[in-house]
Amino acid sequence: MNKLAKLKYLPNNFEIIEEGDHVECAVSGKKIHLENLNYWNVEEQEAYFSYVEASIKKEKIT
Repeated sequence: MNKLAKLKYLPNNFEIIEEGDHVECAVSGKKIHLENLNYWNVEEQEAYFSYVEASIKKEKIT
C-alpha cells in the first residue's frame, strides 16, 4: 500500500482516522509500519520508531 496513515493515539491503543499502512517517527522521520507501532505519546499525538526515539523526545521536553 505504502500510504501514510492518520491515527489518534490513545493510552493503550490507537484509532485509525485515515487508512494507511505506516506512520512516521516524530524524531527520526523513519517509517513505522502499523503492525510494528509500539511507542507513542498521547499528549503530543506523536509516534516513535523505538524506545530510543521516545527517550530522546522525553529528554527534549523535560
